[in-house]
Amino acid sequence: MNGIGAIRLLRQIGDIIDDLHAEFEHETHVFPEDTDETVTFTAGGSNNVFGAWVEVVDNNAVKLSSKFAGEDLHVEHITVTSADAINKRWLLEMSWGAAKTHVARMAFGSGTANVPPEQGHDVVSEKIPISELIYYRMKCSQASAQATVSIEYYHHSS
Repeated sequence: MNGIGAIRLLRQIGDIIDDLHAEFEHETHVFPEDTDETVTFTAGGSNNVFGAWVEVVDNNAVKLSSKFAGEDLHVEHITVTSADAINKRWLLEMSWGAAKTHVARMAFGSGTANVPPEQGHDVVSEKIPISELIYYRMKCSQASAQATVSIEYYHHSS
């Protein structure tokens, strides 16, 4: 490798390090944004069967996808704050776009007196492109059970 090749390689490595730094240092956002707003996910209409893919929206019809109209997005954490079925097992999936590209899959359980407070799950999602719709589907050992969640995300640095 000559000197010019080595300089190019070092610049590429520097760019990669800059990109990694930007991914590890970012501002985290929460959806929904206020304490009187909720996101409720509903399981399929039969025990242990996924429901249809549904777009992620809060109780005021605000879409999670509207939160990143100008930048790509990463989902980094999902917190289950309550569930309406006790002593049940749940499986939740999130995706984006018409092809339902995988974002996250997580399992959680509800206890004898509802889901323990702040039962959270870290997510390391791939970059979700600008303005793509974000969906969920869920199943539970009890048909049509509901869980309330909050979603932490950050914008991908350009």
